[in-house]
Amino acid sequence: MELTVVDHPLATARLTVLRDVRTTPQAFRAALRELATVLVLEASRRLPFEQFEVQTPLAATTGIRMGATPLLVPVLRAGLGMADAALELIPEASMGFVGLARDEGTLRPTAYLESLPADLSGRTVMLLDPMLATGGSLEHCLRLLTARGASDILVICALAAPEGVERLRSGGWPIHVFTAAVDDKLNEVGYIVPGLGDAGDRQFGAV
Repeated sequence: MELTVVDHPLATARLTVLRDVRTTPQAFRAALRELATVLVLEASRRLPFEQFEVQTPLAATTGIRMGATPLLVPVLRAGLGMADAALELIPEASMGFVGLARDEGTLRPTAYLESLPADLSGRTVMLLDPMLATGGSLEHCLRLLTARGASDILVICALAAPEGVERLRSGGWPIHVFTAAVDDKLNEVGYIVPGLGDAGDRQFGAV
């Protein structure tokens, strides 16, 4: 596992908006989308590109284009807030979905939706989830992806906890995590501290 903490003032500024308890759901969604843009731009350095010759109005030159197109996988529901930004930057990509709900007693994820290609061999996957907390939800997703042959997985999250990072690291997964910050710890109910609260509730309202 590799970990990149994206050290950029724009990322930190958007993360600050996400942290602020006064931020409205509308402003939270906008800030998450903008932060996702910064994170996906950084992660896209790992995508496969190929050179080709292009003709300008004056001369031939060399350009690049995307090689094998990646699969974007937002983890529902919170990951929906990152999906549009990723798709705008990589319109060639296709999209799969994993829907998970967390049992607040056990902190374990329960799946309610899996919509993924049967074969992901040789294909880069971008897994989009704002929070890497305990690591349980992402670990569930990684099992689904690697069972389908995925071996190059880019995990994009706004915020991470050291416990979740260590859990994924110890699992030996073929992943590179991109995040705006690694916070101090998890509290007794599995929330990141200082964190930003529940990313799904803050985007869409508690249900």
